[in-house]
Amino acid sequence: MIPDHCKDVSMRRVDFDLDAEEIAHQMKGRKAYTRTDHLILVNGEDMAVVRVMKENTKELFKPIIGFEIVSLPNNTVFVKDERVDVLNPSHLARLAEEHAGKVVVVEGMFNHVSFVKDIVPIKLRVLDTVPPSPSKLSCLVENALASGYIDLPILPILEEIDLNELAKGVKNEGVIFPCKASNMSSDKRYFFLDETPELDIETDLIGCDLSARIFRSIYKKEPGLVNICPWDLAPRDGIPTIVKCCKVKSDHLIDENIVVVQWGASVREVTEAINAFFDQWEVDSTP
Repeated sequence: MIPDHCKDVSMRRVDFDLDAEEIAHQMKGRKAYTRTDHLILVNGEDMAVVRVMKENTKELFKPIIGFEIVSLPNNTVFVKDERVDVLNPSHLARLAEEHAGKVVVVEGMFNHVSFVKDIVPIKLRVLDTVPPSPSKLSCLVENALASGYIDLPILPILEEIDLNELAKGVKNEGVIFPCKASNMSSDKRYFFLDETPELDIETDLIGCDLSARIFRSIYKKEPGLVNICPWDLAPRDGIPTIVKCCKVKSDHLIDENIVVVQWGASVREVTEAINAFFDQWEVDSTP
């Protein structure tokens, strides 16, 4: 449960005990603002969340004709974090994950208040190469989820293909990486394919199919290839996954549980890809 908007949530400081019996007593004869669907009752450090039903009138403040207790203090936690956009399902999904089994009341950006209950975050595996770190795709996904254009409680799970670690396993004297990036190195002699170096030793290529094609074109021989293509390496295990690949020339494509964006994708393209993928993926975010 996530309220439609923080405007529908009203926080009230009260001086009565926040137990079921006292809340029921206090709801009698009360009125609520026309937009208010949920009350967050606060007594000291205790909080309770109550859903209210109001009489159908044209008044700004309407009589409460029914209520449902969403949570009592023993099942409610409060988080104050100005980085949280309380209208963003992904932000709320992270809080739900951190406080599983609890109703989380949150005061976020601009002191806006909302809550989240019984939301199972939709996990999206983000598989990309490093360095540089953090990976480009992880940043694109974070920005896409923060954009406000994805209405699902998606929780990104980051997985990395570490090129420096892969380089440790090569058998030849040298290593050639596809392009120069910060913090990319090896204990062996190493080169960068985009610099078209002269190779005076046998090297293994840390790269993908395109890197291998470039290598063959330059050096007229077959490279020893350590494949780093995220699309090739992504498990076909039913877990929603996003990768980027240079084989995709524009937009995105969907391959079983994997959505693939182009290597130079923008935030807009990643947003569109995530939405398109989950439009056809069966989603259940309730426990």
